[in-house]
Amino acid sequence: MNFQTADISDHHGERVQVAEPIFRAFGLRAQFAGPIHTLKVFEDNTLVRATLETPGHGRVLVIDGGGSLRCALVGGQLGQLAVSNGWAGIVVWGCIRDSVEIDGLDFGVRALATHPRKSLKKGEGSSGQIVRFAGVSFTPGHWLYADEDGLVVAPEPVH
Repeated sequence: MNFQTADISDHHGERVQVAEPIFRAFGLRAQFAGPIHTLKVFEDNTLVRATLETPGHGRVLVIDGGGSLRCALVGGQLGQLAVSNGWAGIVVWGCIRDSVEIDGLDFGVRALATHPRKSLKKGEGSSGQIVRFAGVSFTPGHWLYADEDGLVVAPEPVH
């Protein structure tokens, strides 16, 4: 799939949402896209693991981690799990860890920062709801496009 988020923004205007430029890029894929699947968690990645253990079918996992900078929600093991199960990428409103390992994996990740501390394991969180951060509403089933210029969300495929 070949696209540029700048072109998508230019051609589709107000039909697409453009995220605030707050994310750092990780993984071998600078460019990734797919239908959105959402999680809402806070400093607990139990649901993240459970989700990445399922077939991704080219989807992008969008994790509303509350913007926490106190621990990581995704690390190298979960990154490898995402690749093995066919997830196109992950967007985390929070932190990742094992960034060197993730940078060697064939998928894309966007996150606020890195953090060495692992998350809690309480099993709390929810899946499949609209989440809002970075000035965007991420709706399950809508399409997320990410490249070197940023993130764009569209209600349907626009590539």
